[in-house]
Amino acid sequence: MSNVGIVIVSHSPKVAEGAADMVRQMVGDSVPLAWTGGNPEGGLGTDVARILEAIDHAWSEAGVAILVDLGGAETNSEMAVEMLDDVRRSRVVVCEAPVVEGAVIAATEASGGSPLADVRRVAEELSPA
Repeated sequence: MSNVGIVIVSHSPKVAEGAADMVRQMVGDSVPLAWTGGNPEGGLGTDVARILEAIDHAWSEAGVAILVDLGGAETNSEMAVEMLDDVRRSRVVVCEAPVVEGAVIAATEASGGSPLADVRRVAEELSPA
């Protein structure tokens, strides 16, 4: 059985890459992982097409959890999810959690074989009430 995939979406490519590096150091290659950050021109921002590519890269039959840094990343991630076919859309969630801590804890949970709902719940427990 495959583990839930993790996608990290940040307005900054360096933040996204750094968070992905932390995940890799914590869980190795046991979890499908992708990251994207920045706009197509190389500045701060996010891009729906790149988010779709990241979802494809981290795709797992167990699902994909997306961690985002700011509102625009969340909006664009939700737009990307809406563009997926029905089967994939039902297996992708955008977590409301801190991007770095959420990605690490979500990946740790996923590496143990937990289902998508548990991965999301654990990540979102980090959010302030």
